[in-house]
Amino acid sequence: MSTPRDLVGGTPTATHTVTFDERELPVQAGQSIAAVLWSAGILSWRRTRENGAPRGVFCGIGQCFDCLVTVNGRPNQRACLVPANPGDTITTQEGTGRAELGC
Repeated sequence: MSTPRDLVGGTPTATHTVTFDERELPVQAGQSIAAVLWSAGILSWRRTRENGAPRGVFCGIGQCFDCLVTVNGRPNQRACLVPANPGDTITTQEGTGRAELGC
């Protein structure tokens, strides 16, 4: 059985890196933060505020807010929509992520 990659002959290569919870991860050009985390085998990167339940990508199109992360100190970023830029520092988000904002 062929995969799309087999059909086009593409070979992905990392073009830069980001840091997730102090772990350096390779990034292919154009990947979202969620795609980078999935590629590294990380399926959960947020815990809910009330009961600490793990969350990751649910809808994948920016509608549900389950995939929130903190990017470069800025909380509440949807990992499925935010592109992974060279040198980004991404951290697991606890609850709503508002503690850092003083709200």
